[in-house]
Amino acid sequence: MADAKVIPFDDDRSRGSGSGNAAQRPARRRGTGSRRTGSAESVPVREVQPLPVRGAAEDDDAATRRATAPHSSEDADPGAGVDGGLERRIAGGLAFLRRRLTGDYEVDDFGYDAELTDQVLMSLLRPVYEKYFRVEVKGVENIPAEGGALIVANHSGTLPLDGLMMQVAVHDHHPADRHLRLLAADLVFVLPVVNELARKLGHTLACAEDAERLLAQGELVGVMPEGFKGIGKPFSERYKLQRFGRGGFVSTALRQGAPIVPCSIVGAEEIYPMIGNAKTLARLLGFPYFPLTPTFPWLGPLGAVPLPTKWTIQFGEPIPTDGYPPEAAEDPMLMFNLTDQVREQIQHTLYKLLVQRRSVFF
Repeated sequence: MADAKVIPFDDDRSRGSGSGNAAQRPARRRGTGSRRTGSAESVPVREVQPLPVRGAAEDDDAATRRATAPHSSEDADPGAGVDGGLERRIAGGLAFLRRRLTGDYEVDDFGYDAELTDQVLMSLLRPVYEKYFRVEVKGVENIPAEGGALIVANHSGTLPLDGLMMQVAVHDHHPADRHLRLLAADLVFVLPVVNELARKLGHTLACAEDAERLLAQGELVGVMPEGFKGIGKPFSERYKLQRFGRGGFVSTALRQGAPIVPCSIVGAEEIYPMIGNAKTLARLLGFPYFPLTPTFPWLGPLGAVPLPTKWTIQFGEPIPTDGYPPEAAEDPMLMFNLTDQVREQIQHTLYKLLVQRRSVFF
């Protein structure tokens, strides 16, 4: 594997352009039925007549009316509602499998699969989010209900689980049911399996061109400017923000007039306490670092299980950028000031959350 590198967020290399439409979940049509009703005519009896013989069609109508007639509450089966709900879930699952097998689903230009994300991938991440890390979310109302916005967060934890938990937080708690599109390093897209899953979840390469396209389409874009410097820092430097690069994310937000929402994540630093870095082994494998923790690699695969820390994710008040002129995106002093403002707000919130935290695990 070639040496992994982080493509700078403000890289000037041009990428292919195009318009991508977010995949929409196919509408589910529900069949409707109508009950047939019949009327009996009263005929005055003047003489004894032979009894009429009903035809087969009338027998079928009578059977249909008996089958579809509403039952009283006393005769209703208490488990009918549960069985009906189970049948609907099974039918929905079979329909989902049919669409996946026949290719009757949509993805956007970046590979984002909305149906697979909502019905499968989020369902797999949600137990980790709710039961294992017990994530508490604050300030989600600060994320705009519509339009493009850039969410900037701290990065930590040796493995990038913090980005995934931030995605679940936005997906499950935002009142407008918005979805977060994360910008990831190129290492993510060269790893087998991880590459496909990341694309399906809506991740894309951390470059200015992709970020601007997503913001122009009104998407929420998530970026962690610390990159490998943040996620691979030693445990002794936990919750101390690393350098935020050259302010490329600020330039992108200014070009699109998108607000910047600072995000602070507490709890991820302790899931893999990194006490060492095997640099030689990292170079051989093409990784930016090879972590040594109290459990990994000493306990083998068991050492790769993260510690069940208690997490808090807080979204701060958005910093508007639509009031600046178009040429502001090329002003290095303005970019430096806004970058420093975002970084200081995230760092201050981290310290505040740490003071409020009772325990690493509770």
